[in-house]
Amino acid sequence: MKDLFTLQQELQSGALDAQLSALCGAGASAISEKRSRLLALIAAFASAFGAGRTAGLYSSPGRTEMGGNHTDHQHGRVLAGAVDLDMLACAGPNGTSVAHILSAGYPEITIDLSDLTPQPAEEGTSAALVRGIASRFHDMGFEIGGFDVCMDSTVLGGSGLSSSAAYEVLIGLIINNLFCGDRADLVKIAQIGQYAENHFFGKPCGLMDQLASAVGGIVSIDFLDPAEPVVRKVDYDLTSSGYALCIIDSGADHADLTAEYGAPPAEMKSVAACFGAEVLRNVDEAAFWENLAEVRAKTSDRAILRAIHFFMDNKTALQQAEALEQDDFVRFLVLVNRSGNSSATLLQNLYCTSRPLEQAVPLAISVAKHLLGGEGAVRVHGGGFAGTVQAYVPDKDKERFRRGMEAVLGEGCCHFLRIRPVGAAVIA
Repeated sequence: MKDLFTLQQELQSGALDAQLSALCGAGASAISEKRSRLLALIAAFASAFGAGRTAGLYSSPGRTEMGGNHTDHQHGRVLAGAVDLDMLACAGPNGTSVAHILSAGYPEITIDLSDLTPQPAEEGTSAALVRGIASRFHDMGFEIGGFDVCMDSTVLGGSGLSSSAAYEVLIGLIINNLFCGDRADLVKIAQIGQYAENHFFGKPCGLMDQLASAVGGIVSIDFLDPAEPVVRKVDYDLTSSGYALCIIDSGADHADLTAEYGAPPAEMKSVAACFGAEVLRNVDEAAFWENLAEVRAKTSDRAILRAIHFFMDNKTALQQAEALEQDDFVRFLVLVNRSGNSSATLLQNLYCTSRPLEQAVPLAISVAKHLLGGEGAVRVHGGGFAGTVQAYVPDKDKERFRRGMEAVLGEGCCHFLRIRPVGAAVIA
């Protein structure tokens, strides 16, 4: 931590440009954008909490799921990448037991950390995440105090880029730096964020989102042992492929779909229970097929189809990572489309059955496929049911693709993103 004036001087003089470049690339405009946002946060912190304070600067990125749709909660494999949209924060300890969080565009959040038990009234709120993260660090033996934060975000809320995971990782990074001597590694910070979301926020999420945000780059993750996930960086420069990653906002917000997201893990686990297992990763696939009639009698047709999706996509996610490592992007695109087809027909997470007339995601996928004309790849992105679609678009067709999608879904629906090589980071 440093005093606010020193942080301001270091940003203005370019002394922190190397750190900013690591986050967003060496482009002058990208560095300038980060610098401007951080300077604004320092000014906001000084105005809200006092100019004589010491503080640190922090960043955590959004993430894109590249392979393994709804496989993580079954202890399966995923492929994910951090993206060049992030949350930035200026934060410092305040000597009390209370955390004050000012996030641009939102009311101030105040959390008394003298009580680190779940609060039913906070369920589903950002305050629950902060309290849950602080509670987990406390359970690890750290003394957690109050702190003040000013933050802003370019990670689109309700977009499938996991603004919630970026938030969790950012708060974990701040607490780890301010009170824990940076002793928790990035994987542990991700696990702490998942714990808070599961036990305080009330959402039964897996760990992929938090890990991708925390670690950065493209990562192949195996959750066979969730306590010790195997995280492997995939050395591939997506910009060399001739294709651009595009996240398409279907226009349907997924922020209120916790029940829909909870159904796939619950149904998959009901299949696993038929074999005395908690999750599908611990079920032998051959035994599953051999006993299908018995499983069907005990569960449901949809549960079985979702289990079939898991077995398929768990293998596909690993094959996608291998294709990138072998510099076989054509093969990678084939596998992306395979995963997307499995999500649509087996996992069935493109729209809510309770709202059959609202099918923004299938519509966006259909329009994207039409515009791509057999090139590239398209799939549902993230948890599904609403939210976003992922497409890989030839560089030469980016603007034509953008115009075509915007003609149907509205201006600003297409977000061409880059993979961010660095995950959660203490900037200064």
